[in-house]
Amino acid sequence: MRSARSGTGDSARAACRPRPSASTRHFSNASQFAKMDSPVFLPPRPSPAASITMPKHSALPATEHRRATVHAFLACLAGAAMFAASAADAVELHVMNSGGFTAAYQRLAPKFTAATGDTLEITYGPSMGETPQAIPNRLARGEPADVVIMVGYALDRLIAEGKVRADSRVELADSRIGAVVRAGAPVPKVDTPAALKAALLAAPSVAYSDSASGVYIERELFDKLGIAAQLRPKAVKVPRVPVASKVADGSYALGFQQVAELLPVPGVTFAGRIPESLQSVTRYAGGIPVGARHPEQARKLLDYLASPAARAEVAATGLDPVPAH
Repeated sequence: MRSARSGTGDSARAACRPRPSASTRHFSNASQFAKMDSPVFLPPRPSPAASITMPKHSALPATEHRRATVHAFLACLAGAAMFAASAADAVELHVMNSGGFTAAYQRLAPKFTAATGDTLEITYGPSMGETPQAIPNRLARGEPADVVIMVGYALDRLIAEGKVRADSRVELADSRIGAVVRAGAPVPKVDTPAALKAALLAAPSVAYSDSASGVYIERELFDKLGIAAQLRPKAVKVPRVPVASKVADGSYALGFQQVAELLPVPGVTFAGRIPESLQSVTRYAGGIPVGARHPEQARKLLDYLASPAARAEVAATGLDPVPAH
């Protein structure tokens, strides 16, 4: 009897119990599942004693889900279309930039590119001079340019010559003159007229740029200090390269140029700005050359460089931002 209960009786009760499907049975190890040549998937048998009521799902959530999916898909298509349109509208702007605004431009250009998608092809050169790299000489050779950034009065000459559009001029920043010595050398004071005069007389050699600041130093500053004759044998104009780089390599003991052109150069120590009473403030401005391929985008670049959003970056390079015009 016991064997009958434990055999036939248990089998009968087992047959009445719901059988879990093969997909949800628990096996002690993976080999037990692997031994099943043909797993049988049987639905559980309903029990009269335990009737389960399944919740009725409304069709509304599914409809809303489908609607949201469609809206998301359409939004993706719209975003892709806008991106494609932006990419299609993006242009390559050719920019000619004078040294004094270089550090500020290098900080701001990536932000403009990220915001607009336009790319910027940059060419550097002085605002004036006889070198082939000078911006006026580049334009005279027909090099492409959508924007020129240079000393204001040099830009005015190009406007007067009909090479830059008169209505395109944008004021960007003011630049002042400073001095550097080689790193590790004694740093002279240059912040008063007397201190600057003493530093110039004591220096074994002096260098200045061939751009706006150098023109002022050579033609006016030395005379204002009354030491032009003493400096003539040892003061040298440095063309094409940053003055600070020639001080860093030991070619000259004391160098003068726009502060914004001195600060980025390694291997020198900044001595400070020359006194305000002897300063020559250089205004940097930008314009659009006649015949520029992309004047509309060029205007956007100039407006951004002169905007309040750009002032902190401009000031960080040693330039003095000017009020928006």
